[in-house]
Amino acid sequence: MRVALVDPPAYTPPYDRSLAAALARAGADVELITSHFVHGPVPPADGYRVTDAFYHRSAQRLDRRGRQAVKAFEHLADMRRLRRQGIDADVAHYQWLTFPTIDAHLLPSRRPRILTPHGWLRREAWHGGPARGLRRLIDRMDAIVALSEYGASLLREEGKVPAERVHVIPHGAFDHLARMPEEAPLPKELAATEGPVVLCFGLIRPYKGIDVLIDAFREIEGAELWIVGRPLGMATGDLRERAAGSHSPIRFVERFVDDSELPSYFRRADVVALPYRDAEQSGVLYTALAFGKPVVMTNVGGFPEVAATGAGTIVPPNDPRALGAALAELLGDAGMRARLAEASAAAAAGPYSWDAIAAQTLELYGQLLESR
Repeated sequence: MRVALVDPPAYTPPYDRSLAAALARAGADVELITSHFVHGPVPPADGYRVTDAFYHRSAQRLDRRGRQAVKAFEHLADMRRLRRQGIDADVAHYQWLTFPTIDAHLLPSRRPRILTPHGWLRREAWHGGPARGLRRLIDRMDAIVALSEYGASLLREEGKVPAERVHVIPHGAFDHLARMPEEAPLPKELAATEGPVVLCFGLIRPYKGIDVLIDAFREIEGAELWIVGRPLGMATGDLRERAAGSHSPIRFVERFVDDSELPSYFRRADVVALPYRDAEQSGVLYTALAFGKPVVMTNVGGFPEVAATGAGTIVPPNDPRALGAALAELLGDAGMRARLAEASAAAAAGPYSWDAIAAQTLELYGQLLESR
């Protein structure tokens, strides 16, 4: 079976490349059609082909504002070119499309078409302006892959997508990050830490509830909180002011952390915190599973489905007292941390393994091809 995975903006290269490699291991002939990822190295192609078909000029070294301006102009031309050239595959599986309203009218004719709407199945995103374009895009797809039962229900109930077109195939654990050939050490100021560490990792964005986490951590003693990631769409001055009142150290690493650096942060962490206000799923969660880490997460989106494996504990969103109590309990109970860590590693090797996900994905492709 020939499969094209299409991610024009390269928003999720770890996901794209993990899925492509797993599909190739299962016997598929896979091409990833994407663009150059400007923020750092990505996993090498493992058994599949990569075609950089988008954003050749904006992928050059421009500042973020300049890159976005050039990218908007390039997008229309690149999508038209892809439409003219077509997709040489049996199945076209779209991971991201930059401008859903426009892209809905520029899709190549190759069918069946499948869409995995990463990041769009947060309630905040679903009810915003982009969701109207997403609905048009969904109408032109033969199947939609949700990464959770929560996402599937949002599509069926609020998106009014027919149930037979919605399929749940979970996100996979990013186990390749735990097998990096070379791992960069922690920054010296973090490597000197001796006590327990709570890690909050990933892009710093308002919906991720980092302010709630800082408030929750204020009364915790004998541990450190590391907030690691690049701010996006927000300044961090208010977060730093909140952190100044904490009894225990709260450290910020405000930059993009590439794959070679990432393992040292997760290996050092005793607990990973996901205090999100809104989500469907999170790549950070599936990185924590890959490293066998206990997770404290909020009751949003598909998080409870992962917590049901025993990999973590659930607290209400926007509740610093409940979050602080859960963190304090885990930090003070080594046995509990060990049990959650064991369940986390088992989930990564079992239902959230990429080979299991590839099998489900190929089964869906086969059903769609047979139905045609």
